[in-house]
Amino acid sequence: MNGAMRGTDDLGSAASASGAAARPVFPFAALIGQASLQQALVLAAIDPGLGGVLISGPRGTAKSTAARALAELLPEGQLVNLPLGASEDRLIGTLDIETVLRDGSVRFSPGLLAKAHRGVLYVDEVNLLPDALVDALLDAAASGVNTVERDGVSHSHDASFVLIGTMNPEEGELRPQLIDRFGLMVELQNAFEPQVRQAIVKARFAFDLDAAGFRAAYAEQQASYVRRIHSARAALPLLSFDDTVHARVSALCIDAAVDGLRADLVMLRAARALAAFEQADAVTVGHVERVADAVLLHRRRQRDSQHANQRPSESEARPRDVAGDASGPAAASTSSSADTDWGYLPPEPAPAVPVKGVIPLDPKKR
Repeated sequence: MNGAMRGTDDLGSAASASGAAARPVFPFAALIGQASLQQALVLAAIDPGLGGVLISGPRGTAKSTAARALAELLPEGQLVNLPLGASEDRLIGTLDIETVLRDGSVRFSPGLLAKAHRGVLYVDEVNLLPDALVDALLDAAASGVNTVERDGVSHSHDASFVLIGTMNPEEGELRPQLIDRFGLMVELQNAFEPQVRQAIVKARFAFDLDAAGFRAAYAEQQASYVRRIHSARAALPLLSFDDTVHARVSALCIDAAVDGLRADLVMLRAARALAAFEQADAVTVGHVERVADAVLLHRRRQRDSQHANQRPSESEARPRDVAGDASGPAAASTSSSADTDWGYLPPEPAPAVPVKGVIPLDPKKR
């Protein structure tokens, strides 16, 4: 979705269902030209344990419009916005230690994570947040639980929400350790196709002129999204993966040279969520293929750069015969050397080069 859909996107710290009714929300079903973003958001809504969605794109691509539209489809219809200047206490909540010491009871003041339960937690410019806040966000998003600990006293509460983080790459990147913990990532681009731009502008004008009438036109599609997300959540435990699915996931992750196994786990969960949303009887390789890009976009590593500082393999360094195979005792010697002396390069003869202006030493005077 592009800037034309952006409209009035400045959000308060929390937008409840009643607040959303007072301020019309652009329908999720009416988003134009953002099929990959819609799919990623729906998958995260079905399985919040995926770890949320990171949306990267330039200014004016209506990232917050999509976030608010998704929140309307969830049970509580709640969108909570995390401001850039928020403190850790405001995010996770606080414990009144004096009450604990005096009465032996825990008095907990909920933070934004508690307010976002069963809704959407939206973080604009997540790349500009302190790392400690991003860690807390991602921990709660993945586990569905928020734990607050102060001076040996702890309190936990449910915090199952859809985490949506947005960032403009021009303003800085997230550290690799943090970006990898987002389940899915979508990269938005400016629309340069005239027909797409015109369709977006027309839809935005129609919504601004008659929000109620515009929303009524998409009421059935919106209701269908709500029903399908609800049914998909219930169907998740019933779907399993066969060896063919596991093999394809492994192959895709190995080919992308990802670190660790998080990508494999997220890809399986995302494929299962897609299968549940489509009311399929089983998770298939086709489901895996359709979620792979969103899982690997921020985890894919280039093999060439990964091995740039390593010596060429023996198969590349040794002479080859016409069939392309290395042979002879030298090959075995090189292989053995490679196992013990990583990075060792054999000496090469250097031709003698005469230096001008230097008088040779007379052998008789040596």
